[in-house]
Amino acid sequence: MDVELSQVNMTEGKAPQKNLEDFNPQKKPKRNKYAFACALLASMTSILLGYDIGVMSGAALYIKTDLKITDVQIEILLGIINVYSLIGSCLAGRTSDWIGRRYTIVVAGVIFFAGSILMGFSPNYSFLMFGRFVAGIGIGYALMIAPVYTAEVSPASSRGFLTSFPEVFINGGILLGYISNYAFSKLSLKLGWRLMLGIGVVPSVFLTLGVLAMPESPRWLVMRGRLGDAIVVLNKTSDSKEEAQLRLAEIKEAAGIPESCNDDVVEVPKQNSGAGVWKDLFLSPTPVIRHIVIAALGIHFFQQASGIDAVVLYSPRIFEKAGIKNDNDKLLATVAVGIMKTGFILVATFMLDRVGRRPLLLSSVGGMVISLFTLAISLTIIDHSEQKLMWAIGLSIASVLSFVAAFSIGLGPITWVYSTEIFPLRLRAQGCAIGVVLNRVTSGVISMTFLSLSKGITIGGAFFLFGGIATAAWLFFYFMLPETQGKTLEEMEGAFGKSKPKSGTSQ
Repeated sequence: MDVELSQVNMTEGKAPQKNLEDFNPQKKPKRNKYAFACALLASMTSILLGYDIGVMSGAALYIKTDLKITDVQIEILLGIINVYSLIGSCLAGRTSDWIGRRYTIVVAGVIFFAGSILMGFSPNYSFLMFGRFVAGIGIGYALMIAPVYTAEVSPASSRGFLTSFPEVFINGGILLGYISNYAFSKLSLKLGWRLMLGIGVVPSVFLTLGVLAMPESPRWLVMRGRLGDAIVVLNKTSDSKEEAQLRLAEIKEAAGIPESCNDDVVEVPKQNSGAGVWKDLFLSPTPVIRHIVIAALGIHFFQQASGIDAVVLYSPRIFEKAGIKNDNDKLLATVAVGIMKTGFILVATFMLDRVGRRPLLLSSVGGMVISLFTLAISLTIIDHSEQKLMWAIGLSIASVLSFVAAFSIGLGPITWVYSTEIFPLRLRAQGCAIGVVLNRVTSGVISMTFLSLSKGITIGGAFFLFGGIATAAWLFFYFMLPETQGKTLEEMEGAFGKSKPKSGTSQ
């Protein structure tokens, strides 16, 4: 009724300025679209990791045959990029504070471009490993900077939606990798897998060009004392000018700039240079910061320890164990996995800011637990049966699809959303970087041991183990992770350091 009345008043020429200022029906979508575009461009960096994960799952079948390498070498080849990415992740935090979030994205694209070229022209296993070393550094940069930049340009009302974009693009990249496997599998053995890897230069080129249209992060601008530039970006990425001023005031306070200071360029106290950051994070943290660190590291650890990379990287092997023997059918089945992951991550993006982090996260992990134990049981039955049990084969395939769907609708995107939004400004770059380091270490361990683990305790036993880890994850999230929906980044600290997490929303 009030909105209709304001429209009538504007038609009659009564107080149009007041009504526009109050309801702002046309400017708000424009600002949301600007933040959407910034998040979209920044999150494209995550395609780099997704494509590598997806394409290597199928390319490994042909690399093993062409280069005549063992399963252990395949494990190392697939998983080592996670270890290599640690270098990029460790460097990205300091680099982003030095040259800015935007140009750090350029660095990620350029390094991955070089890595893709090297992998595409690899004549042997050693050269291929060197190409993956270079690409891994680029992936480490991309993994750290995309969620940080997106969180820093997003208004609180849509931060969950926008900050989930990196995970959307990881899944999109995985799907593109699977499609690339299927498309180039028809070529000769020596050419096919090299094209699968080399075509990864395409997203890195688009990424580097896309950065030209992006503004710098307003939080980084404030850290550099460029208040005038920061408020321009905040006005474009906030839902209203009032929110832009509020966000600016909060960032200034976190950066140690007096609230009364409104100069375009100011001198900033050198408290964000990183000298005392590691001490504040690990050596002498406050109870609040300790809780934040435990929550961030815990969610990154459990995201990977619950076995998602084992399923995504080795899905052709899993489908083979389930009874699919033809290589072409295996690749088609992995495409179905990619479609399922991408579809459900898109659903998750629209639910994060409506449902909240905790309900979605707990439901997601609960679904993963059920899927993992079902997959473990069905694979164990197939392994011990002398006959071909179609119901068990069908149940195994359905369990793989339900697992990736449950992961993608909650734990996948929420890990990046949650870990970027809970750290205070002065600790954000390094805090997020160490979270990514743990994420990649855990992923590397899982990726480089899955084939050996499945031989040692059977493939069914491996998924029983992942199911147990996912159960522990559910308990950890229930007791340790408070709701963060709707809170500004700078007031996030108030939700931590309490004995029990709050499941509701603090507005």
